[in-house]
Amino acid sequence: MKISTKGRYALRLMLDLATYNTGEPVSLKNVASRQEISEKYLEQIISILNKAGFVKSIRGASGGYFLAKEPREYTVGMILRLTEGDLTTVDYKDESEVGNGYVTVKVWQKMDEAINGVIDSITLEDLKNWQTEENDFYSI
Repeated sequence: MKISTKGRYALRLMLDLATYNTGEPVSLKNVASRQEISEKYLEQIISILNKAGFVKSIRGASGGYFLAKEPREYTVGMILRLTEGDLTTVDYKDESEVGNGYVTVKVWQKMDEAINGVIDSITLEDLKNWQTEENDFYSI
């Protein structure tokens, strides 16, 4: 499994909204500048997040986006599955129907369980805290 730029950027976008939440909507232009991501690409991603109810938008000159829920309510897994679809490492349905293939299916299932266990246990709040810890570590 390889996570595309859409999934990686969606995670960065959501983290940016969590980090820069002041109660005011955050503009995509500011996110694009901070994250060094094309604003046009972010518009495509925010559309997906908005339709899914992950973010809310406010139109107008002082408009922008903010998280629909608290950062602790979003997991990395939720965001990646929304943007990437199925995160299964191997399509092992066919393999399980072939004699000795069943043994290797266990490997793929264990890999999927491990990956899902990690991404479903990390929240945006965790990422935000890690980011703060890293910034505190490097401050002078």
